[in-house]
Amino acid sequence: MMAAMRIRIDAVDLPGLTRPASVDGKVPAYANIHVAVQRRDRPAELLEPHPGDAPSATWTLECTTSSSPTGTEIKGPYVQDRLGRRFVYLSWGRVDEAGTFTMFRRAKLMLDVIPADVLAAAARDGLLVGHLGLTDAQGGPLCARVEPPHITWTAAHVD
Repeated sequence: MMAAMRIRIDAVDLPGLTRPASVDGKVPAYANIHVAVQRRDRPAELLEPHPGDAPSATWTLECTTSSSPTGTEIKGPYVQDRLGRRFVYLSWGRVDEAGTFTMFRRAKLMLDVIPADVLAAAARDGLLVGHLGLTDAQGGPLCARVEPPHITWTAAHVD
């Protein structure tokens, strides 16, 4: 049986609007940096881009849950499913003068590492909340796989 649930991503510590090139030249400079949630199988379709200098960013994603032999399954338009691993993409991009978002990096918020009891409570109560900072150890946009302790997942009641 499927049940409706929401995933709310609460992000703080955004890296800023600009990123200088690395000294070794391996990372180019970026300007007018924004971050958004990417829709599944539609990289150009982004949910609520936020500027990189915002004090915080929040996204709420509609999804469904169901029980399976392996635990609680999450599906939805913003839930990616690659090789049996579910996650949410946060896409980092530059926004040009015309308002076009060009992605240069992504972070994968891994859902399959959420403790089973937290996920079951979120499915029951209707809301899963992920809280994380978006600046990496070098001061740039957070990328790659994001798992605890870099993200904290909790269950909450839908208001």
